[in-house]
Amino acid sequence: MRIMLQHVGSRRRFMRKSLLGLACVGLGSLTVLVCVRPADAASGPAAAASTATGIVGTWQGTLHAGRDLRTVVKVTKDAKDGYKVVLYSIDQGGGPIAANSASFQNRVFKFAITMINGSYDGKMSSDGNSIDGTWTQFGHSLPLMLARATPETAWTIPKPPPPIPPMAKNADPSFEVATIKPSKPGQPGRAFLVRGGRFLTINTPLSAIICFAYDVQPKQIIGLPQWATTDKYDILAEPNGTGTPSSAQWKTMLQKLIANRFSLKFHHDKKVLPVYVLAVAKGGPTMTLDTSNPNGLPGLFFRGLGKLYVRNATMQQFADLMQSAVLDRPVLDKTGLKGKYDFVLKWTPDSSQFVNMGVHVPPPSNAANQPPGLYTAIKEQIGLKLEATKAPAEVMVIDKVAHPSPN
Repeated sequence: MRIMLQHVGSRRRFMRKSLLGLACVGLGSLTVLVCVRPADAASGPAAAASTATGIVGTWQGTLHAGRDLRTVVKVTKDAKDGYKVVLYSIDQGGGPIAANSASFQNRVFKFAITMINGSYDGKMSSDGNSIDGTWTQFGHSLPLMLARATPETAWTIPKPPPPIPPMAKNADPSFEVATIKPSKPGQPGRAFLVRGGRFLTINTPLSAIICFAYDVQPKQIIGLPQWATTDKYDILAEPNGTGTPSSAQWKTMLQKLIANRFSLKFHHDKKVLPVYVLAVAKGGPTMTLDTSNPNGLPGLFFRGLGKLYVRNATMQQFADLMQSAVLDRPVLDKTGLKGKYDFVLKWTPDSSQFVNMGVHVPPPSNAANQPPGLYTAIKEQIGLKLEATKAPAEVMVIDKVAHPSPN
């Protein structure tokens, strides 16, 4: 199951670079040997100098994951924050990916990048010029030997493409071109995403499209006909105007599309409903504040039931996703947290969850290492809490809706 806009996500690829392709290739029983040429390792006085430097510096090696992926790891250190690691996958665009944690002790070097579920564990050679280690991502592992780079041997990291400026905040964009087609019968999954400047939905009923466009939960929609919850559509739409639309602008365009092509008319009302309140737990939040791209779209996607990866998302966007995809009632954001966050949330879902996605959750296994339930996981893993209560909530009362007009 995949949900995203760049949300519910740009798919620049869908896994936000699911680093080094490991999430996308089937490794099977593949055995990989990465060799470092003798010329890549220093000796004599140079080796002694590099040993004194420790792990700080630039390291590089090739990961064989169905294709050769040149990988550069830059390590710095300061007295306050300890080691910092930034990884570059040259053959996948070369954009910087910062590690969430890093350590170096007794010649053992480790770092982890939570957002892409990747980690490295290796041991430095006695001369301090190579690291024999393993890259692990989404449960798959491959050997990755790193060599200390010098100014003469260092690979060139591609310059990032110039950022596309954001669309003007006061712009009121619409979709210039849009096609709506019935989804292929039996197609699994569901997705909302932005790819190449275009908006797509995959395998989505109108009820889910409305929930996404208006940030509501199915129980907040009153009067939809049955076909609006069962007939599924694929939408491909291209906006007018210039610049990168914000999440709110994408949703505004989708609202206009629904009104135009599905003849949607409704009015608002209020009703006391069972809700969940998302709040900060005792001890405070433990998520990572993301300041890398304040104007960038959020990425929220599932790597399976109960495995949610979030990047550059606000708490309201997280709450919107939980109410639309996971939970059976509206979720009110009462955290008071500003800014955008990165985190991974893993839990064992129960049969009441993911119903909105048309997914049947299998009974939990008896495995000793399975994650906790959702409410415990939210508290333990990201420092928040979900509390059930009743509160007045906005509802949409449907006055008119029709099957989509022809393309």
